[in-house]
Amino acid sequence: MKKKLLSMLLCIVMLASLFAACGKKDDADNKEPGTQQGNDEGTDEGNDDAGDEEGEATAITTVGPDSGTKMEMWTFVELHSQFYAEMLNLWNEQNPDKQIQITFTTYPYGDMHNKLLMSNQAGTGAPDLCDIEISQFPNFMQGEVQFRELNEFVDKYRDDIVPARLEIYSKDGKEYGAPTHVGATVMFYNTEILEKYGVDYTTIKTWDDYTEAAKKVAEGSNGEVYMTSVDTGGTDWLWVAMAEYGEDYTTDEGAPNIELQSIKNMLNMQKGWLDEGLAIVSPGGHVDLEEGFANLGDGKIASFPKAMWFMSRFLNYLPEMAGKWAIAPCPVFEEGQPRSVGIGGTGTVVSLQSKNADLAAEFITFAKLSYEGNVKIWEVLGFDTCNTEIWSDPEITSDTSNQYIAYFVNNPFDALNEIKDEIGVIKVGKINPAISEQFNLTILNNVFENGADIDEELKMAQEQLELEDY
Repeated sequence: MKKKLLSMLLCIVMLASLFAACGKKDDADNKEPGTQQGNDEGTDEGNDDAGDEEGEATAITTVGPDSGTKMEMWTFVELHSQFYAEMLNLWNEQNPDKQIQITFTTYPYGDMHNKLLMSNQAGTGAPDLCDIEISQFPNFMQGEVQFRELNEFVDKYRDDIVPARLEIYSKDGKEYGAPTHVGATVMFYNTEILEKYGVDYTTIKTWDDYTEAAKKVAEGSNGEVYMTSVDTGGTDWLWVAMAEYGEDYTTDEGAPNIELQSIKNMLNMQKGWLDEGLAIVSPGGHVDLEEGFANLGDGKIASFPKAMWFMSRFLNYLPEMAGKWAIAPCPVFEEGQPRSVGIGGTGTVVSLQSKNADLAAEFITFAKLSYEGNVKIWEVLGFDTCNTEIWSDPEITSDTSNQYIAYFVNNPFDALNEIKDEIGVIKVGKINPAISEQFNLTILNNVFENGADIDEELKMAQEQLELEDY
């Protein structure tokens, strides 16, 4: 009875949300959560302060011949639609006997996910294809999944795909979402700053090395430049730590488990940096905000960890800093630990309501997993591709005319290949948004801004999280 009542209340809330949205213009940029623009993947599980605007569709485009099989696709990032449109044209060129016409609709982030949930519950109204942001994906895996299993279509490309990226959109061994990127976390180093103060970033292997480098920067700049900034509104640093120790702040059953040694080690180290004047708190809460870009542009910090999709931020917000930034594996607490973790993502699903589910599945796996599709993902979206064939193709990796390769001091693919077998996975489940809220709204602020005891903060948050429905 209780579950039925909760289900009814959820439906009422979502209906109210949708009706409230009707007729309302969306004047934002259709941002993914934690982003500043629409062409990039969300950070921090997609649960930073979200661009969760609601309103009418902002872009509707139909691509493909009128004689083709007609489909509908929803997304929440307009540039994704442009990518899919390019891949649809390529599909139609290569498959004259399987022509497809797709109407692409871009909705605000929250509105689109709510509409899809409602359509699934009603059993009608869902598009043939739809993007789902990674933090939202667990909501669609509850009960009987309403999407076409993709395993047989993925098999054609499986040998070249990073397995972890398929796993995060799976349930009980069945794959339901075609991934967009790896989201491998790396360290971005400002080589101009580091060289000025006698630091060679290539020699930084451990966090102890990193701390020693931070001391050189602080001393050489008389405390005016910092090695990094620590986040109060994002958990990227914590994901790096958990991946290095092979820990996860949810159990196999999806229960919260945040009192981890990896998290304690990272928080204590960062608090030490703040106390010694080696780091500052990230303006606005994390690097991926206007305040953060300004901080980078002003040369206030020399490095920070972020997923490789952050490369596009440099091009869009810091074009004048071309030739100053390098990409390298993250330092580790103990040598031999893995040096990266995948963060962010969007999985594309095929609805069971589609009259052409098999054809839709064949197309979307071609678009997102094939060699041709991943070339486009790299060139158009600037993401580190799930298809690793791209990583070692000299036509791609040696193309100095590519805007991303041209921007950085070293080749992004060199760093990516170095950590190829070390990219960890943190599970994204139903409880993750609540975990992120505990860290982003309470724990990190209390620890870094107010000097709270780390063990006590984690203990209190764990007790609160255990009251949540997971």
